[in-house]
Parts: sequence; C-alpha cells; structure tokens
Amino acid sequence: MSTAVVLQPGEGPIRSTSYLPADPAAVFWGHLPCEADAAVLEVDPGTEVTIDTISHEGILEDQGSDPLAFFASHGVARDAVLGDAIDLAATRRRDPATDGPHVVTGPIAVRGAQAGDLLAMTVVETLQRVPYGVISNRHGRGALPGEFPRGDATVSIFSPVGGSGSTASLPRAAGAERDIHYPLAPFLGTMGVAVAGSERPHSVPPGAFGGNIDIKLLTAGATLYLPIQVEGALAYVGDPHFAQGDGEVALTALEASLRATVRFDVVPAADPLAEFAREHGPFVETEEYLVPTGLDRDLRDAMKKAVRSAIALLHARYGMDPEHAYAYLSAATDFDVSQVVDLVCGVHARIRKADFA
Repeated sequence: MSTAVVLQPGEGPIRSTSYLPADPAAVFWGHLPCEADAAVLEVDPGTEVTIDTISHEGILEDQGSDPLAFFASHGVARDAVLGDAIDLAATRRRDPATDGPHVVTGPIAVRGAQAGDLLAMTVVETLQRVPYGVISNRHGRGALPGEFPRGDATVSIFSPVGGSGSTASLPRAAGAERDIHYPLAPFLGTMGVAVAGSERPHSVPPGAFGGNIDIKLLTAGATLYLPIQVEGALAYVGDPHFAQGDGEVALTALEASLRATVRFDVVPAADPLAEFAREHGPFVETEEYLVPTGLDRDLRDAMKKAVRSAIALLHARYGMDPEHAYAYLSAATDFDVSQVVDLVCGVHARIRKADFA
C-alpha cells in the first residue's frame, strides 16, 4: 500500500485560513441541507474554504458500521483510518430504508447571496486524505440490478492507491493474470445548495439544487454553477471520489475521502447565466468545456433535457440562435452519461470553448 500521508482532521496541508472539518456536528448523513438548517460557517463571496469530506464506504451497515474493523480486514493500519470517520460511525446512525448513504459537510452560508442569484463553486484543490478507496455494488442498485451482485452480500472491492498517488489498482481477480491499474482524477460527487422549505432532500437523487450529480469533470479548476434557492445559499460538499467512469455503472466508483478547497462566488440574478440556470439547472465550466446538464428518472428524457439546456446555454453565452446551436451540437459536441445509478439519471454535454474563441 502507498505510504502517502493520511490527512487526519486538522493535520497536514490546509490551503485556506477558512477550514471546515468533517466532525459529526458539521455533517449531514443521508439527507441534504434545507432552508431551515443553520449554517456551520459563514463567508464572504470570493472566499476559499478548505473542507474535509468523509466517504460513506467503510462506515455503512452492510460493511459492519465499524471503519476500523472494515479497513483492518484489508490490511489498513489503525492510524491510517480517519478519526472523523470513526467518530461518525460511533456517534451517528442512519436508517437505510429512508436515508441515503452519503456524508456531506456544511452548510456554508455566503453573505449577500439571495434566491435567484447563481452560486459559483470552484474546486481549487483536492487532496487525498487516505491512500485507498472502495468500489461497491449493492442489491437493487447499479446499472444491472438483479444481475449483480451475483451472491447474497454486498460486494465491496478495496482499491489501494499507488505510491505516486496518481493511480489505483484492482487486486488480481480469479482468472486474471495481473492486477489492474487505472488513473485517478479526484472530484466531489456531491456539490449543492439548500432547497427552500423545511424538508431535507434524500442524498441520492440530484436536482436543480445540485446534490449528487456525479459529474467527473468537476476536478480541480472546474466550476459548478447552481441556482440559489435560499438566503445565503447554504452550500455543501461530499461524496468524494478518487476516480469514476461516466455512468458509474456498479453503483459506486472509487469512493475515498478528500480534503477539498472550494471558492464561493455569487453571480447576480440579472446576469443572463443566472437566468439560464434558474430555468435549466446546474451547469459546469472547465478550462476546456462548457457543460450543461440534463436530469430525469428516464435516461432518454435526461438526454432531451441536456440537449435543450445546451441550446439555451449557447444562446446565453454566445448569442447563437436555436437552429445553429442545434446543428453545432450535432456536429461537434459529445453528450456523456454522467451516471445511471442515482434514481435520477444524468447526462451532460461537453461544449468546446475553443470553438468560439
């Protein structure tokens, strides 16, 4: 296993002077914040916040609710298991019948943010907190429910990170000649803002508020834009990944805890992009792409929504008329399946910004 540093709470590099640890008082487990929830941190627009996140893998009931024992069974030393994950599993419980699996840190209030504005959450940095992750497949979940897992139990595959921290490996499976090594691209699967009202959303299905959108393009340097629903935005992050393939077909990808630094900016309601997001929902911007999204329980309808969103974004950003936008998308833009495992499916487009330079 890698000898990489383990980032216990408050230890190791912390980029920002605003630091939010993932202690039990600052996280939600299974549901997402709503308007009625109090902020655990308040910042000015433009502030970078370093946030610890906890992966749900290793703390769930079907893994024994004991991260020390679970990871010890995979050869992980006690001091390489995160203390905040141990504390969470020891002090909090969730109901698998009604609660989602995800742990999110927050909410964070952004001063001056109002409903109708747009919150820009820019991922400045992601640091691996541990040198390992887990990929799980559970009954009734994933792209092939009823076919996988093939036995009665949840299948959780331990995946150690290489010494360079840039690759992970799958242990040699039956019939395989060697271990499989694959590249890492860490990102936060859940980034969102609080919904209006007093009802907390389930942590699994994404929505206009963001949440569990699982768009793997949200690596360091990318920005997620979300229509704000409540005063202060009440933002949160979680569901950390070290790697994911589009689709996330087995249910989870390489789930593992991250320390992420995120910058929070506010786009005023009068901006055309804010108007776009209020109608069409979240979108992402990377150095290379504009990434509009489509979300729906039916994958075909998610695709249609992503195309409509892309047409509208090309108009809002570049002034293109719908006919030319539709033609351009058909000739030059890839539409990718973000995920098919979160009850609400996701599709996102990758519009090359260089084409409009």
